[in-house]
Amino acid sequence: MNKQRVIFCDFDGTITENDNIVAIIRHFNPPGWEAIVNAIVSQAKSIKQGVGELFRLLPTSMKREVVDYAISNARIRAGFADLLQYCKDNGIDFYVTSGGIDFFVYPLLAPFGIPEDHIYCNGSDFSGAFIEITWPHPCGPDCTTKCGMCKKTIINRFPADRYERILIGDSVTDFEGAKLVDTVFARSHLTQKCAELGLPCHEYETFHDVIDQLKLQEATR
Repeated sequence: MNKQRVIFCDFDGTITENDNIVAIIRHFNPPGWEAIVNAIVSQAKSIKQGVGELFRLLPTSMKREVVDYAISNARIRAGFADLLQYCKDNGIDFYVTSGGIDFFVYPLLAPFGIPEDHIYCNGSDFSGAFIEITWPHPCGPDCTTKCGMCKKTIINRFPADRYERILIGDSVTDFEGAKLVDTVFARSHLTQKCAELGLPCHEYETFHDVIDQLKLQEATR
């Protein structure tokens, strides 16, 4: 009996063409942000620590400007709606597993009709002097990397003996999850990491590339 296929899809730099967190911080350009981003990418800082530090550089008085910029600046990668339709037509469960923040993830995904319980991302708190990120999906006991939004923990809720697990991603938030799944679709930093780890992956530029490969896999199931 074939396993149920399930996709775990990153948001920043994957569903969107740009990394929204970096784009926001670069645009408003608070002092010290570049060193923090470099430390996240090199894994000198955990994702949770680094992203939290980045947003604490921005005062909550800028909330409207930050939210408006995040939403207006993002560009959805070509083929995303087609991938969702392919998943629907072929009985593939689709989850957004994002290290991004609720104030831009939910509005940008709203036109696509993805159920809210299929979207995992970080939260935000604008009640203090500076923007605080909240972490409703922390690492479980089997993950010690302080992910913030722990993709490994979510993936492990779908046992390998029952599910064919597929990850689509691009960067440091996807590194741990890529070690677990059956199929990795990668670009950018994730492609480099898969090469370092000896993990096979399929490179993609648009979601049409992903669909084409899924069709090839379906033909051999």
